[in-house]
Amino acid sequence: MEQIASALGDGARWRIVELLAERPRSVGELAELTGLRQPQTTKHLQTLARAGLVTVFPLGQRRVYAVEAAPLHDLEHRVRGLIELIEAHADERDVVARYRAAIETESALADQDRWADGRTFTFERVLGTPPEVLWRYWVDPDLLATWWAPPSMTVTDCVLEPTPGGRAVLEFRDAERRYRSEGRVNAAQEPEHLEFDLSVLDPAGAVAFTGRYDLTLTSVPEGTRLHLDLSITETTVEAVPAIAGIETGWGQVLDNLADAVGTEKETS
Repeated sequence: MEQIASALGDGARWRIVELLAERPRSVGELAELTGLRQPQTTKHLQTLARAGLVTVFPLGQRRVYAVEAAPLHDLEHRVRGLIELIEAHADERDVVARYRAAIETESALADQDRWADGRTFTFERVLGTPPEVLWRYWVDPDLLATWWAPPSMTVTDCVLEPTPGGRAVLEFRDAERRYRSEGRVNAAQEPEHLEFDLSVLDPAGAVAFTGRYDLTLTSVPEGTRLHLDLSITETTVEAVPAIAGIETGWGQVLDNLADAVGTEKETS
């Protein structure tokens, strides 16, 4: 397939294939129609032949080239599959576009430290599982690691110790670097309430900003209503990318949580 794509990647060869799609032609006719010299045309035809795109056969004293449709059907199938994959994951590109727009917006505001102090965010979901089960997904490190990172990130360390003064840690990585946050649990009432602070650290280990989280799990007929309030403080100018990603990032990790809880429900 790579050989076919490479052969068709040249404009002159693509034109030759177009001409042969109409009917078989000789080297001389192709050279005249493309404006190429005959030796150049012959080399292009040889490349197309090696890729299986054209065949040559004698016609009296002439050698005539004809296009082969089968490799093009294979290419069409691969391209169609690629298009379907792109369309199926269009939301991922939308996430990147929204994140880029958010960075541009926040960059215009971040003219000094503390620029975003006091900003608040609220997230709410109804999940089809009891509060006791959902609580475990927040305080059990193994379960927490299954969802507490955006797509394409891998959790390397995470803990929310459900007791006042307990540790709060989140570290995840991608192919380029690690991202670490540290803090403390302020209040915990199993299985319905958890408050904690989490400071996002820059690569040097300094605080970029601190998030104060207030999580409430309420039993409802459908399962559990999850309500999460987040306020930020200690914001630095360098925190722009992280703050720009809060809305999208938490939306993604709560989707992960819903998937993780749903998987447990299916297998239990």
